[in-house]
Order: sequence, then structure tokens, then C-alpha cells
Amino acid sequence: MEKYVYRALTASLIAVFFSGTAALARLHEKPNIVIIMADDLDSHQLSCYGGENLRTTHIDQLASEGMKFNAMIASEAMCIPTRASLFTGLYPVKHGAYQNHKPVYDDLKSIVHYLNDLGYRVGLTGKDHMTKPRTVFPFDLVDGFEPNCVASTDACFLDSVRSYIQQDEPYCLFVMSINPHTPWTVGNPDEFDPARLKLPAHWVDTERTRSEFRNYLAEVRRLDNQVGDVMNLLEETGAVENTIVIFLGEQGPQFPGGKWTLYDNGQKSSMIVKWPGKVKPGTETDAIVQYEDITPTLIDILGGNPIEGLDGRSFKPVLEGESAVHRDVAYGIHNNIPEGPPYPIRSVRDRQYKLIWNLTPDSAYYIKYMLNTENEKLAWTSWVDRAAYDDHAKALTERIVHKPAIEFYDIRNDPDELNNLAEKPEYQTLVQNYLGQLQQWMETQGDRGAALDVPIKHK
Repeated sequence: MEKYVYRALTASLIAVFFSGTAALARLHEKPNIVIIMADDLDSHQLSCYGGENLRTTHIDQLASEGMKFNAMIASEAMCIPTRASLFTGLYPVKHGAYQNHKPVYDDLKSIVHYLNDLGYRVGLTGKDHMTKPRTVFPFDLVDGFEPNCVASTDACFLDSVRSYIQQDEPYCLFVMSINPHTPWTVGNPDEFDPARLKLPAHWVDTERTRSEFRNYLAEVRRLDNQVGDVMNLLEETGAVENTIVIFLGEQGPQFPGGKWTLYDNGQKSSMIVKWPGKVKPGTETDAIVQYEDITPTLIDILGGNPIEGLDGRSFKPVLEGESAVHRDVAYGIHNNIPEGPPYPIRSVRDRQYKLIWNLTPDSAYYIKYMLNTENEKLAWTSWVDRAAYDDHAKALTERIVHKPAIEFYDIRNDPDELNNLAEKPEYQTLVQNYLGQLQQWMETQGDRGAALDVPIKHK
């Protein structure tokens, strides 16, 4: 009997040893990468970022297992430029897609080329706005997630995604959700009581605004569930221990003062990075990072040499806890065409202050949906109606439409950017310093300012 017990015990110890050895070996294999990206997400609504309107369970879980970035800044608060910057490591003027729906220059390389050179397959499922020209973005296109961001449904399946991640070669897969992009027709808005929602301080509080916001939050819920589906798939396939998972918020929501502006409700995004064995779980950082930095960081993580000429640079030291700082400042650019009449804007910010330079302040800022005042379903229409008799509402709508040349905010103490300090005497030296730094960056980028905000000439 003792002999059999001894044999069983020995077999168990051997099994444990090899199991542990296999797990350790997996940690030293080339890691796979899954990048999950939202579409027009107000990152402040995520409960792990302080949101109070819903509990984003799966994204919060990811944050508890990785590092949360508190200063992830989109250089342009619209879909095409942000995704082009993510994939190329270049600022908008350098990659060419500095207006929405404008293609990048066709002589560029992207993350697909750089990671292919390191032995990685690079796939994309879902929103495919930035996959052309194919010479620049030769992704493996994977079925599963809805590719059309204005679809009335977000139906998706994971069979093709499962097949892609179970192949032998290492991979980097972009999972591009269309939530919570308009038309806000999916999810269950009945979960939310409009009267109890907490609105951003820079919004005009109207019944229509609350109704639209409820529909928007229903899609944030769908986004969170999709993150859960992807994480469950990684668990089921045994891939989670050797997979870097990155969650990205893209830019802000299609509400006034959000997307298509350089206010923080448009520019300030979210990023969570889970890297088993490397990133300490449940950590966060105030290091300033931009989307241009992600491609150089992945190249660095995978052992590649830095790519000459990129605007982004690796924040791997931040992930590994070796540094609390990455960029001194983040820059922003906005060109209004084709979303509305010309209205070029530029910005620069650090951890405390932000300067916004409106290059044509004598003009009025409008986006297409704001000009359609006959559409009573839009929150903006209700803002304008309220502004006719409410001074506070008038100030908030004027903030959007009629802007001074310079806006300067203490974003640490005024995160909603409602108190413009640009004309205060005690801030004049700071204003000039930030403006000079912004102008110098524009010069190095070849940014011609207002001359860029002109109709696109198609070939």
C-alpha cells in the first residue's frame, strides 16, 4: 500500500512540477497582444475612472489586473485621425489623415509591417475605417465584430476570432467595437433613469439631453459586455497568461464639447494595460501618453529596434514601474472639415495647465449635427432653446460656438474647463510660454494651421 501511495504522490509532484514549469515557460514565450478599442467613449463614464452612472464590471476587472492610465490624450478627437495615429506612430499632419475620412499618405508603414517583421500576425476585427490603403494597413481582416460604426445593430460572433488566436504563430489582434458611436440604437436604455443621471458640468441640463445620454450609456454597457466576452474567450482558450490586453477609449462622445473639439471631454481618453508578470495589478499612472506612443511601445516590448522618424516613443518603462513620467506635454489638433465649416484649433497641455488656440476666432464653430436645428431629437437643439431664456445655458452654448483666440485652463482644479484664465494678468507669462511651445511643435510638424482646414481634394 505504501508503495502505491508513494507512486501516486510522486506522480502528483511531477505533474505539479511540469505544470508549473509549463506556466513559467509560457511567461517567457513571445506574448500575444489583444487591443480592444471603443468608439466615441466618454471615458469618465467608466466606473474605474470615477463614473457614477453605471458599473462597468469587465473593464473595472481589467483595471484591477493591470495599469490604468489617467492621462491618455488623443491628438485629434475624431475617429480616422486617432486610429491612424495609433497604427502609424505619427501625429496627424505627419500621417496625412488630419481631417476625418481623409486617407493617410500611401508611402507609409504601419504597425502591421513593424510587427510582421518581428514574426507576428496582425489582425483586425470590427470597425475598419482605417484599413486603406491596404499597402499601408495590410491587416488580416477577421470576421466577428460589426465593421460599420453607424449600423443599427452591433451583433457579433467570436468563432473567427477564436480561430485566429488559436493558430500557432504569435499575434496582435485589434478588436474594434462600434460602441458607443451613434445612432445609440443597441442595448437596453431602460436600465437608466434619466432623472437620476449625473451629467457633465459643461452640459446644458435638458430632458432631451438626459434621454439621449440614457441611450448612450446603454451602448457603454454593451461595450463593457463585449470586453467581458473577449476576456472570457482568452480564459477559455488558455491564452490569458501569455496575452497582453490593452483597452482604449478612443476619443470622447458625440455630444457638444466632446468629439470634434479639443476640450478634455473630446481629447482625454482611457487606457488600461494588463501584462501578466510585468505590469503590477491594480496600479495607475499619471504619465502623459498619446496614441502615437502605442506602436513604438509594442515594438519595444517585442524586442524590436526603435523606428526612426516616428512621433511616438515607448512608454515601456512606465509599464514596468521604472518611471512615473513619459511626456512633458501632449499636443492636439482639430480641423473641422468635413464635419462642419472651417474651424482650426490647436492645443498643448501638461498635468496642470492646458492652452487651446482657436486659429479663426472671428468665425463660429459648428458641426453638421448642430446646424440641423430642425431635428428636435438632438440634445443641441434643446440647449439652444434653453439658452433663449436661461443665462447659464446661454453661457454653455456660447462656449461651444463663439470662442476667444486663446483659452487657458487649470485642468487640475477646473477639469470641465469652464474658467478661462487667458485674460488674467497673473497668467500672461504662462500663456505665452505654452503658446510658444505649441507654435514650435506646429513648425516641426509642418503644420500650416488654418491652411489645413480646407476641403479635401480627392485624386
